[in-house]
Amino acid sequence: MFFRKGQNCWQIAKAAKVAFLVDGEAYFSAFADACESARRVIYIIGWDIDSRIRLRRGQAEEQETLGQFVDRLAREKPDLHIYLLEWDFAMLYSIERETWPVLSLGWQTHERVHFELDDDHPVGASHHQKIVVVDDRLAFIGGFDLASCRWDTSEHAPSHPKRCDNGKAYGPFHDVQMLVTGDVATVLAGLARKRWQKATGEELPVIHGMEHDPWPNDLRPDIEQAEVAILRTRPEYEDNTEVREIETFYLDAINRAETSIYIENQYLTSHTICEALEKSLRKQDGPDIMLVLPRECSGWLEEKTMGALRQRLLKKLFQADEHRRLKVCYPDRKGLDDAIINVHSKVLVVDDKLLTIGSANLSNRSMGFDTECNLALSAEGQSHIQRAIDSFRNRLLAEHLGTTAEKISTSLAQTGGLFKTIAALNKSERSLKELPWPENTTMTETLSASEIIDPERPIGIEHLLDYLDIGAGHHDSADGVRRKAWRFAMVVMLAVLLAILWRWSPLGQWLTMDKLLVMADYIRESPMAIPIVLVIYIAGSCLMFPITLMILATAVSFGPYLGFTLAFTGSILGGLASYLMGRWLGRDVVRKMAGEKVNRLSRKLARRGWLAVAVVRIIPIAPYTIVNMVAGSTHISTRSFLIGTAVGMGPGIMAIMLFEGGLEHMIREPGWLSVILSIIALSCATLILILCKRWLLGKDDES
Repeated sequence: MFFRKGQNCWQIAKAAKVAFLVDGEAYFSAFADACESARRVIYIIGWDIDSRIRLRRGQAEEQETLGQFVDRLAREKPDLHIYLLEWDFAMLYSIERETWPVLSLGWQTHERVHFELDDDHPVGASHHQKIVVVDDRLAFIGGFDLASCRWDTSEHAPSHPKRCDNGKAYGPFHDVQMLVTGDVATVLAGLARKRWQKATGEELPVIHGMEHDPWPNDLRPDIEQAEVAILRTRPEYEDNTEVREIETFYLDAINRAETSIYIENQYLTSHTICEALEKSLRKQDGPDIMLVLPRECSGWLEEKTMGALRQRLLKKLFQADEHRRLKVCYPDRKGLDDAIINVHSKVLVVDDKLLTIGSANLSNRSMGFDTECNLALSAEGQSHIQRAIDSFRNRLLAEHLGTTAEKISTSLAQTGGLFKTIAALNKSERSLKELPWPENTTMTETLSASEIIDPERPIGIEHLLDYLDIGAGHHDSADGVRRKAWRFAMVVMLAVLLAILWRWSPLGQWLTMDKLLVMADYIRESPMAIPIVLVIYIAGSCLMFPITLMILATAVSFGPYLGFTLAFTGSILGGLASYLMGRWLGRDVVRKMAGEKVNRLSRKLARRGWLAVAVVRIIPIAPYTIVNMVAGSTHISTRSFLIGTAVGMGPGIMAIMLFEGGLEHMIREPGWLSVILSIIALSCATLILILCKRWLLGKDDES
């Protein structure tokens, strides 16, 4: 048997029916129909969920958005609960996503529509699974998120009036989803509940006694009665062990291939998968390998990073293709001009015996870093499954070539191979074209950031900083360390000089509190007020400007709520900037030139971690910037520094904000009343700081 539990799959379960849904029109419609039949529960687990998308794109009465759809279902069905779990996405993706999904899918919908964000993953990783389960009896898994710019017909026309989301038209989009019913859906429901519990801490009840069939009425299954395997990727994180079942499945499947390997994928950057394909290409009698990829990655940044990494691996594959058994193509059609068909599917078909569809790209991330889920089939001598796998691959080829699955099947029988069939039928308005090789491969040759852009395993912030040459993982020569020592000493001396100038020179008188308030009020009126304030905190922290004055000016000008957010965030960013300066200039110096006693002291300080940083924030022993630079030059980790700074600075900033009214009155309208109010405010603030200091010192004694 091909499947091995705990190695190339997680579980194997029976499916009463299986369907392959190709492209958004098919998936969105089937999803809507299945949810209309729901009685008790719907789980929607995704990388991205957008409340504004339309599921059915027909007449005016079918313009209901996803948010309106789930709200209506909850109102119409008194026993139905809908759980939506979306990756707590990084700010990098905020431009292309719905800005406030918590409002649109959480607060603005029925109380039985539950929306949460999932941040239960290592730093830099993402929750990438795309799972929908209805009543524990039906499930969807594939490459589709219920997100914008995903809907399209299988025609992938250069333009389409319904291919528009949130007022913006977009290009052709190709993806695949798998629909299953039966026991496998019940297992997937358990997986969804487990993910919800990990992300939210809430344990959802198991659904029992659901015997109805929510299968869409107009959808014909591709297979009936099959064993379906569930494959996962899960990074090592907290109490979770690492799981690489999807990667193992791919390696086993590629190794078993006899006649053909057909792959559709958004990316191709996995070193492990590339090595397996190279090995297959070097076999004397190995299979033909057909890769269908997008012509270019979506967006300039992805093309310059993931696209460059793809070119590097493709070069290796072409060098290994001694027997001319590799074809790398992208789908195209007349009229697209500079636009592309965005291939987003994640499909592998080996011979006509093995198949997997899911969320996992052929990237290092999807093999070990992000959280993924695929479904897989193995024919194992079962003719009905073998025919379905063969028919599905032919259907994909037919779409790309603008023909029918029957003609693909006939041509394969006549020519005996994928490549000859493509050559024979690749003459219509739609075609599969060979991926162009870039003329300038400089970046392909020199890019060494795959472990950061596309890592295989979780990387800590320490490793990231070392990679960027800010850490101490590299080894400088003795001369290099001496040069760094001089630079570090000069920067520290400059910082001390600036501190003196701010306090006792005319420079300090030039930037009085009144002038700071005038400047802060002016900035507040600017549409770019928030980024300007944060930049000022970063620059001011590096230039030794008193942090307390910046916080006071922020409090008075922006009020307690926005003021606290800006002051707290600015203090953290400013502290991190000067910490990294100290780390870059001083860590090697301290470790290599300061002597064993200082190094022991540094390591002892580091064992206190965030507590040591928090204590010196509450009990200031040196100016803010000096503390930051010294912390950066010692063994204190970046994580401990950030946590300690947040804990140490937070109470003081909060105290200033709480009594911002009295402070503002004293500063803007000095008088006896303002003095009395200020004394009360400062007394309360001091009390808060004393209590925090005692708590921190108590924690210090405990440790």
